[in-house]
Amino acid sequence: MRPAAAPEPGEPSLEALVKQTFGPEASRSLSDLFPTLAGDLSEMDARLRSVLTAQYPQLTDAATYACSTGGKRVRPLLMAAVHRALGAESARPILSLAAAFQLIHTASLVHDDVIDHAEMRRGRPSLPRAFGLPAAIVTGDYLFVRAFELAADYPRSIILRCGESCADLVEGEVLQEASRFDLTTGREHYFRVIERKTAAIVAAALASVAEIDGCPGPVIDACAAFGRAVGIAFQLRDDLLDVYGDPDILGKPLYADYREGNPTLISLEAYQRLDRERRAEFGRLFAIRRKQPGDLLRLRALTEETHADRIVTEEADQWTERAVRALEPLPAGPYRTLLERLARGAAVRRY
Repeated sequence: MRPAAAPEPGEPSLEALVKQTFGPEASRSLSDLFPTLAGDLSEMDARLRSVLTAQYPQLTDAATYACSTGGKRVRPLLMAAVHRALGAESARPILSLAAAFQLIHTASLVHDDVIDHAEMRRGRPSLPRAFGLPAAIVTGDYLFVRAFELAADYPRSIILRCGESCADLVEGEVLQEASRFDLTTGREHYFRVIERKTAAIVAAALASVAEIDGCPGPVIDACAAFGRAVGIAFQLRDDLLDVYGDPDILGKPLYADYREGNPTLISLEAYQRLDRERRAEFGRLFAIRRKQPGDLLRLRALTEETHADRIVTEEADQWTERAVRALEPLPAGPYRTLLERLARGAAVRRY
């Protein structure tokens, strides 16, 4: 096995990433697989960085900054694990693919920070704050372009899947904007948003890995279903962490969804479960465009009265089990076991 690659300054080791993101059980189960997967991630990252250089140094600096603002290796880790679970002996066939999907994801985060006026991203100033709003918008566009340059290494079907995932991201953003500060949109609308903004890109990435590996249709579909379910479970957990997480670990302030007026499952469930008087108060506070700290704390207090976090945790657990069942067509072995534990870890409550 290759020696585990050392992370870049400011990045967690693979062990730390898995433990923090998926829990200690997944980390323990990975001990024998860390060196191989860490080597895969290092190669993927090198491929990504190979396309970041622009003619203008400021654009290169901004693109590099965007791609090194922490938390960037979960999707490539899932892609590497699926690739290995399907019997691959080298990461080489999927290096450009993993880099392309990671650039799509990163570009979407840059544009999210522009839209949300975010100050921080993973414990560092967001790209708009560090480089300015115009540079951030252009950098996001640049990352999308570079992603498709990488995707050009693959068959047309893969390129189309990349394009569809980009369209899903845009549609998800439009749907989210349409429901901002509105708690009457309901669960169905919320799931339409997160399926497009979070789950679709994971599903597309893992389906593309299976296609590159020459898998039959049912296995490709299984990998897509696994990615979709894991993506939804992961987003549900992130929504919980926004209310109950540790801001030092998250690298950003809490209550971003309250502050920005994004209805998440936890706020929707809390709103529905409050009595008439408190529901009116919750709705009034949620609709305020410029909330004060006291408004945010009151929204949390009202949420806690309803125990909505239990409902969201149960929902995340259900999506986790769907993800695990989706893996049944894949060959049994340590990497499939790893994927099962990563899925279960994605929804664990750690707040």
